[in-house]
Amino acid sequence: MPKVQRNDNFIDKTFTILADIILKILPTSKSEKKAFAYYKDGMIAQSEGEYSTALEYYYEALNLEEDPYDRSYILYNMGLIYSNNGEYMKALEYYHQALEFNSKLPQALNNIAVIYHYQGTQALNQTSLELASIMFNKAGDYWKKAIKLSPNNYIEAQNWLKMTNRI
Repeated sequence: MPKVQRNDNFIDKTFTILADIILKILPTSKSEKKAFAYYKDGMIAQSEGEYSTALEYYYEALNLEEDPYDRSYILYNMGLIYSNNGEYMKALEYYHQALEFNSKLPQALNNIAVIYHYQGTQALNQTSLELASIMFNKAGDYWKKAIKLSPNNYIEAQNWLKMTNRI
């Protein structure tokens, strides 16, 4: 079951209180409420750097959550953890799964682009020009999609696309 809250941060405390109130008043099933509680605890654990604990909560939430939109955010957060741990291929899997449930998730598109750009840079450093070009083109494609959904964000990506003649 979800862990006991131990937030010292005002914003975290406020979020927790509001989330608990919303959870009590919304007409949702017991399963959905339990899924949200796991998701909330996963976010708390993730913000505290307790990634393995956060993943456990997210997996529980994913098993209970039925709403595609909510599932997309659970999967997205799991992708963040794997990316932070340097497990980029696994992160890509979770970002792509998140997009299957919610194609309008620009942050997932951006993070996919960042990983492909990193892989392109790595390939370039190893003088694998063909692979670098492929990865940079993939990064560009995903940044274009993210920018289309959120035109005022990802300024560095927009500049990179212009500098590399990808726009």
